[in-house]
Amino acid sequence: MTKGYCYILTNKNKTVLYIGATNDLRRRTSEHKNGKYSNSFTKRYNCNLLVYFEEFDTIKDVFAREKQLKSGNRKRKEDLITSINPDWKDLSLEWQAD
Repeated sequence: MTKGYCYILTNKNKTVLYIGATNDLRRRTSEHKNGKYSNSFTKRYNCNLLVYFEEFDTIKDVFAREKQLKSGNRKRKEDLITSINPDWKDLSLEWQAD
């Protein structure tokens, strides 16, 4: 089975939230940071800070969680991020040492 990730990105002012799903979080985060897709939402709104993610055993579970998060209001999303990342630090910076 392929593991998957549901994640939340924001911009430097933390005014925009983007929710996504992927099977390779490091690769996908790098694509967002480097603006691989020039017409994408994350490129347009400079969402390149990974502030939250969850790992799942199946892609089906990832997509279900993505749908659930997208349907929630902003306050719930902010509370979720703050529960594991109170300072809203870019979690992907830890990977740069790898």
